[in-house]
Amino acid sequence: MANDNDAYVRFENVQKSYDGENLVVKDFNLAVQSGEFLTMLGPSGSGKTTCLMMLAGFETATSGEIILDGTSINNVPPWKREIGMVFQNYALFPHLTVGENLAYPLQVRGLDKSTIDQKVKIALDMVQLGAFGGRRPGQLSGGQQQRVAVARALVFEPKLVLMDEPLGALDKQLREQMQYEIKHIHENLGVTVVYVTHDQSEALTMSNRVCVFDDGVVQQLAPPDELYEKPQNAFVAQFIGENNKLMGEVMEVNGEECDVKVETGEIIRSLAVNIPGVGGKTTLSLRPERVTIKPEAGQCPNNVQGEVKELIYLGDHIRARLALCGQDEFIVKVPNSSTHTQLQEGETVNVGWLSSDCRALDAQV
Repeated sequence: MANDNDAYVRFENVQKSYDGENLVVKDFNLAVQSGEFLTMLGPSGSGKTTCLMMLAGFETATSGEIILDGTSINNVPPWKREIGMVFQNYALFPHLTVGENLAYPLQVRGLDKSTIDQKVKIALDMVQLGAFGGRRPGQLSGGQQQRVAVARALVFEPKLVLMDEPLGALDKQLREQMQYEIKHIHENLGVTVVYVTHDQSEALTMSNRVCVFDDGVVQQLAPPDELYEKPQNAFVAQFIGENNKLMGEVMEVNGEECDVKVETGEIIRSLAVNIPGVGGKTTLSLRPERVTIKPEAGQCPNNVQGEVKELIYLGDHIRARLALCGQDEFIVKVPNSSTHTQLQEGETVNVGWLSSDCRALDAQV
């Protein structure tokens, strides 16, 4: 999709260096479709925020081109890009009322008062703050201030909105609530959103696609379900969701599958996704919910023995930590149902999984 000329936003071979030597963004190519909600996800220092700031115009690309709606914007100043911005610290004017904060971007665009009043009312209603126009930001909760910031970014009806860690300052419950609110606003308006976060659950909840960064390089670009179910390398597998990893050596390759000998000698059959070939080292990736404790005979092609080290009751499931195949932190999520497996700490149990749920990836972890 990076070569899609119809995309609303395009990064073409973009690189960024602050010192002329070290690249914080390396040969970045990305195409964002009109109306898409795309999240740039990665750990601190991975380059995601730098890409957002280059798109906003607050940073300049060292090389490459950034194209918005078919036009290069490399030399266009931020205030001429007509892009809405939402920051983590809200960036509201404390001396203005909520209504005045929303009116400001409309005033600088020269709209008349009646039109401004109408647009401010629509924007406040959109974020369920219709009765708060006369209050100042300091009289609002953190969640309400963030709603105002979102409304201000949307009030002048931009086609593109950039959000930089907008929910980072909120507590967990409020953050999750705001995820759904922003997601629904996006769905209702159809505006294009480029969102930056280091929170993988946030990215999975809100996005049409997620672009995973590490060390200035895109590791994988895919819809949330594909990113979780089909990670293309060991970094993505570890960074997105909870994941068990087993280190081993590729013994044989059979079409789409391979046999891997793990550290303790067991042979594990898995999907051959990103391996160096026979004799090469690999990391096996396996989600905790895809593992079965005490499987029925013939249910799972992969069967090993493990010792139950710890059981934690979490309501809808039991979190079991096992020692197996040389790993002491192998996690299994056991559904809490009337028929769920009865386990005891210290017991040795059979553990199984399908080869299609196990992915052989690169060993660089």
